[in-house]
Amino acid sequence: MASFSCLCSSSLFVKNDDLRLTNRLLEACFRKDQLTTCALKSFKTDPFSRHPPSIKTKSRTEWSFKGGSRAIPGPTIHKFARNRKSCGVYASWFTNPQIASGAFTLGTAAVLPYYTLMVVAPKSELTKKSIESGIPYVTLGLLYGYLLYLSWTPDTMRLMFASQYWLPELSGIAKMFSSEMTLASAWIHLLAVDLFAARQVYHDGLENKVETRHSISLCLLFCPIGIISHVVTKALTKSSK
Repeated sequence: MASFSCLCSSSLFVKNDDLRLTNRLLEACFRKDQLTTCALKSFKTDPFSRHPPSIKTKSRTEWSFKGGSRAIPGPTIHKFARNRKSCGVYASWFTNPQIASGAFTLGTAAVLPYYTLMVVAPKSELTKKSIESGIPYVTLGLLYGYLLYLSWTPDTMRLMFASQYWLPELSGIAKMFSSEMTLASAWIHLLAVDLFAARQVYHDGLENKVETRHSISLCLLFCPIGIISHVVTKALTKSSK
């Protein structure tokens, strides 16, 4: 009986140790799973972030009495550096309507000082030097080229030469000018041509001593009418002399 009690007590002692060891392992695994779950819950992704964090799969090893050791894949989170330099093409800061509106305003404001000088002080040395400069035409030309590049589409040539004889048609031009960017480029084109015509009227008036203020003013908005006005004024001046 004594030996049987000793064996029972020893077997109970061994079983208790095994149960304690099992409970400790289960508690450790439970805490590890809780930490992993908390880490995943606290991780937030920003869909608008420029550098979203990358998630890589990495295996981890767990041990149990029944299955032994086994590898379990799990996510590993790595954060990108904040000051990392990224290469790539980003979207433009401004939309096409904003660019078209800004170019329209800039082009109009750029030519007004030259018209003002030709009308207010046509015989001034400042006016003569300013009109001889090619800066306004280069500026308007570059702005026009930029707007033309932005407004160009694969259908532009087809709309410009829609006729079977490769001639422009009004319906195609109207459809092409339905875009604000195309209208802005056409406006810059007109400003450059009108200013060049006004300069020719100004030089011809100085050379032949003809009044050109009214003709130059008309060239700003109605360039063909301004040219006709200068021709008529020049003819009347010669006949009066």
